[in-house]
Amino acid sequence: MTGVESPVYEPGHGLLKGRTAVITAAAGAGIGGATARRFLEEGARVLISDAHARRLKECGAELAGEFGPERVAALPCDVTDEAQVQALFDAALREHGRLDVVVNNAGLGGTSSLVDMTDEQWTRVLDVTLNGTFRCTRAALRLMRGSRDSGGVIVNNASVVGWRAQAGQAHYAAAKAGVMALTRCAALEAAEYGVRVNAVAPSLAMHPHLVKVTSAELLEELTAREAFGRYAEPWEVANVIVFLASGYSSYMTGEVVAVSSQHA
Repeated sequence: MTGVESPVYEPGHGLLKGRTAVITAAAGAGIGGATARRFLEEGARVLISDAHARRLKECGAELAGEFGPERVAALPCDVTDEAQVQALFDAALREHGRLDVVVNNAGLGGTSSLVDMTDEQWTRVLDVTLNGTFRCTRAALRLMRGSRDSGGVIVNNASVVGWRAQAGQAHYAAAKAGVMALTRCAALEAAEYGVRVNAVAPSLAMHPHLVKVTSAELLEELTAREAFGRYAEPWEVANVIVFLASGYSSYMTGEVVAVSSQHA
């Protein structure tokens, strides 16, 4: 990591004690995995999902060994499949008896110029990133609307490219802009049920595996654009998700919070 100083990893403060959360795309070292760990450190019970069954199993076993099997459940889920999405939310009730928080982290990127982009490339990114967020949000609201006293929360993972243009990212930018609009519309409808819906918009969040497959030249170029001269650690984005999921943001809904200086 570049930059003058490294961020400090704060210990948990019980901000989500007793809460039950579903987190999509939570296997591995990215934002989803960091969010699952941060939620557990803050006292939550989690049901993590991912389309990669092997990695999910390994991640679930690691977290269960550290935080206790009674607080960690894992179920593979492809968010482009409505039946799998429904099974995931049914499992949340079966495993933990309630649903308080949903983190829609599943997304798919890619780089292609618009003139060379295929229908399949466009549709796949939109289906995972935007439609998947829609499916999970819909499933969550169907459960949460019956418990007006639950104070349910949905947090979506958007991106700063939903605000600003970036060559080669038309499909991803369109999907993330859609996630932002979905967040705002869902927030208005969910308020009737006492449910809050917000989103985070990271720019450059890197983990060791991603750094390895990114050229030094590109990483230097990208980090130079950031105000702190470094990329964000996934857990720094997870910290903001914790805030949005906790009672500290009780009057916030329909907001998209940039975790970057590059929001315009």
